[in-house]
Amino acid sequence: MIDMEEIINRLVLHEGLRLKPYKCSAGFLSIGVGRNLITNPLTKQEKTVVGDLSHGITYDMAMYLLRHDIKRVLEECRGSFSFWRYLDSERKYALFDMCFNLGLRRLLKFKKMLDALAIGDYRGAAKECLNSKYARDVGKRAERIAKTFETGVFEYD
Repeated sequence: MIDMEEIINRLVLHEGLRLKPYKCSAGFLSIGVGRNLITNPLTKQEKTVVGDLSHGITYDMAMYLLRHDIKRVLEECRGSFSFWRYLDSERKYALFDMCFNLGLRRLLKFKKMLDALAIGDYRGAAKECLNSKYARDVGKRAERIAKTFETGVFEYD
């Protein structure tokens, strides 16, 4: 997988960074770099570090939460996709990015895309990624992720 700082840069590009609580496009209370506080509430340890969120958090606190989220999502990907270890680092990132954005439960519904990834049909995986509500909802992000599936290269454009 690519290094942590690059993962952070890409997620900030896709998710944005907000230090005050906000409602995400799906209507969930969120903070930091796409941290959905409803489906992914703070752990006891995280509550101790960040305290009361109602007035916002610092940049360092947002990065603390993001690093925890990255670790959790990477573990979910490693444990859920038998083909994970066969993907190159950029395609791992693309799948990770979708899991970070959608959550594992919703990502698992992309059966055709996941089947294509499992057999190395990267063009097919890209096509299935774009043929989805996800792609319609996130636009440029999905185009970037689909292109990464297809070519094995992430482009900031």
